[in-house]
Formats: sequence, C-alpha cells, structure tokens
Amino acid sequence: MTTETSNPTILLIPGHWLGAWAWDEVVEHLTSLGHGAVPLTLPGLDVTDTGRVARTLDEQAAAIEQAAAGSSGPVVIVAHSGANAPVSLVLDRHPELFSRVIWVDSGPAAPGVAFAPDFPEDTDSLPPPPFEMLGEQASIEGLSTEVLARFRERAVPEPGPVLRQRVQLANDARFNVPTTFVCCSLPSSQILELVKAGHPMFAEVAHLKSVQWVDLPTGHWPMWSRPADLAHILAAESSDS
Repeated sequence: MTTETSNPTILLIPGHWLGAWAWDEVVEHLTSLGHGAVPLTLPGLDVTDTGRVARTLDEQAAAIEQAAAGSSGPVVIVAHSGANAPVSLVLDRHPELFSRVIWVDSGPAAPGVAFAPDFPEDTDSLPPPPFEMLGEQASIEGLSTEVLARFRERAVPEPGPVLRQRVQLANDARFNVPTTFVCCSLPSSQILELVKAGHPMFAEVAHLKSVQWVDLPTGHWPMWSRPADLAHILAAESSDS
C-alpha cells in the first residue's frame, strides 16, 4: 500500500441526480488503497439548498474549481455520466488544476452542447424517470433491488438551468490534460469505432493528446455494481498521473 501523501487527490463528481453519497463504497476502497478521495455534491443537488432549482452549470463548475484549487497537491478529477458538462467547463477554464481526468461511462462535452436544450422553461427540475424507462436509456446491470431503492430514495431532481445551459468551450489546452476512459455500458472497442466514424457524441475525443482506455464491463453505475474494481482502476490511473 502507498500513502495518501504520495498520491494525488481524487476528486469524485457524480452524475445526474446524485450527491457525494453515491461514491461512499468507492471512497472506502480508495482509502484502504492509500488514496485521498473527495466526493462532491454539486450545487443544485443538495436537498438542504432552498434555491437549488435555480443553480446553473457555471455554479457547478465554480464549485469543482474551488475544490480542486484548495488541494495541496495534484488533483485527478473523476466524472461520471452527466457530470461531463460541468467538468468539461472546468477543464476548459482551468486545465492547469488537473493532472488527469477520468471519465466513468462518460466523456467530454462538445462546445455548444446542452443535455436537454428544449427542457421547458416553466419546469424547474427533472426527477429520474421510472427504472423501466431509465434502463432503456442507461444500463442498470448489476444493481440490486436494494441499490435501486436507495437510488430512488436519495436521488435529487436535476435543476432545469443545468439541463438547458449550453457548454461554451474555447481553450484548446483542455486537450492536453491526460485522459482515461473507464468504459462500462459500452466497450472501448465500440467507442473507438464511433470516434473513428466521427460520431458527434465523441467529437472531443479525437482531439485529446494522451488517452488511456480501461474496460469495466457492467452497467452505467459502476460505483454501485463494481465499487472495488472501479476503485482499483481509479487508484492505478491516478498513480500514473
């Protein structure tokens, strides 16, 4: 085991509807491996925040920046799923803060993209859909009935402004940050084919300067279906930073 002081801080950013709690098991495993891990609850996902439905991507990016800037050493940022939008903003604005970015069943957002640009202005937030529908959009493989129940109980509706705001990117230095893709619901071989084909969802990948690919076959929420395996991957990729 290595010591925390010899490793970068691992900043864990959860996807839509989730708070820092989503990483609990991964944090336990990372700690046992000697890594300092800091999970974040982004603005808009804190149930105690009475103004949360008005929070924006810019506020989420600012919170990530503050957490990274407060670290005493290098920072590896881990983005799951819908965290790609605020993390892409931070990488564009402050690439110097990060020694590596690790996308967990996710990837960098392209300039001008919004998660749901037509989300109604008169609707303040989006709760997770029924699991039958969610499973058609993102694999729930490996999630027990108990885990799904906890997901439903603790999930927080995603603020409308976060869904509607387009990601504005202008700094090509973001492409220089070493990058790892942890591929879960789609294997890396399939993603690489989509990159070669110029699929718009993976438009940014072709510009990255240093990329590692790691397959972790499971559903879209590996922090719950394979937390120990995910932690070992994060630890290994962070140690290489």
